This record gives sequence, structure tokens and C-alpha cells, in this order.
Amino acid sequence: MPIKNSIKTYISEGYYHVYNRGVNKIDIFKDKLDYEVFLSYLKTYLLPQDKVNLFGNLNNLSLSSKERSRLITLLRLKNYASKIELLTYCLMPNHYHFLVKQNDKNDLENFMRSLMTRYTKYFNTRYKRRGPLFEGRYKAVLIETDDQLLYLSRYIHRNPIKTRMTSTNISAVLRSQPSSYLVYIGDINQSWVKPTIILSNFANHGQNSYKVFIEEKDSSNEEKSRTLIYNLSIDDEGEE
Repeated sequence: MPIKNSIKTYISEGYYHVYNRGVNKIDIFKDKLDYEVFLSYLKTYLLPQDKVNLFGNLNNLSLSSKERSRLITLLRLKNYASKIELLTYCLMPNHYHFLVKQNDKNDLENFMRSLMTRYTKYFNTRYKRRGPLFEGRYKAVLIETDDQLLYLSRYIHRNPIKTRMTSTNISAVLRSQPSSYLVYIGDINQSWVKPTIILSNFANHGQNSYKVFIEEKDSSNEEKSRTLIYNLSIDDEGEE
């Protein structure tokens, strides 16, 4: 029997919840450097490629061989800036979550293949290991309603809370793992994250702000979130 959500419905202009974890639940991020490398790959794939500048730098005669090799690698990389929009993300030690929009029906599959192959190569080289890093292919759920889009952004951004249920400082917990939440509340700028469509549903400040939507425990929000997650059949059990 196929793993839940491993068989995907790909459509143009589709929104997806994308997630996976380490094989045998191993950590896929062991330290700060691993997170930084993964985020740098996201940035490279999702920002428009400045080929003029890259070729210009290659013409620098004083360039070291290492730097020249790095620039050539960047020029050869596929770019998904016009194909994929990353709305939200959260990276946990042994799994990740994305909320993305693809323009054409094959864009997500190509993007995920590029990203995961590259990161697995980095991880296996750094930790002197062989074999797959992730638990099979990534899982993807097609988002069909505006409510699902909003509450999945909440679910993804609140993911760190699940492992720190005893903490009373929700704001600190949400900042404990790399995620797009700080982009949403204006604390950092990551131009390759696209929060506009979700933030357009909220006020900038006050009780109707996105920050309140995420950080305050509201019984109606909790119930609606659980219902939507169940309806989407997200196979989230045991991710930790």
C-alpha cells in the first residue's frame, strides 16, 4: 500500500503542503550550519539568478580556483524563481514543512528533486555517510480552500510548539527553530519567502493581526485547525 500522500495530484497554479522526515526518523539537521546550508539552497533556487553578475565575476583574472568553481556551479544550477513560490516553511531537527505554490504542474516535483538531492549530497559528505537521507519521496497535499491555506500556515509556524508543550513563552518557542514566521511578523527579511497572500487576510497590528493568530491559543482556532488537518489527511503522526 502506498504511503499516505506519496501519490500526488499535480496541477498548474496549485498550492501544496510539502513535508518529509529523515529516514528512520534520524535528524536531518544536526547543528546551526546544517540549517544555514539548507536555507542557502532555498535562497539560491528561489531568487532570480543574476547571470550577468556571475559571468562578470568569472572574468576576474585574480579569481581563485575555488571561487571560480563555486561560480560555475551556481551558473549550472536550475533556478525556480519564476516557477515556485514559497509561502511558509519550518525546519525541525528531523523533518521539514513547506507551503508552496507551483506555476506549472511539474515545477514542484523538479524543485524538490533538485533541493533534496543537493542537500543529501551535502549531508552525506559532511557526516561521511551513504544512502538516502529522507524517508522515501516527499509527501504533498493539494490545498483546495482559502481556510486550508490560512490554517496550514498556522499549523506550520506553530510546529515547534509540539515539542515544547511545557513552555509558557510561546513567542520564544516559535523563534527556536528556523521558519518563515519571523518574516511574517517583520523581524527578518527573506525576499524569497512570499507571505503576501496570507497576510492580506490580517491587520498589521492588534487582535486581528497574524501574530495573534499564531501566538494566542484560541479554542475556535485550535478546533478549526484540527479539523482542517484531519480533512487534508496529513500523515504527521510520529514526526518527532
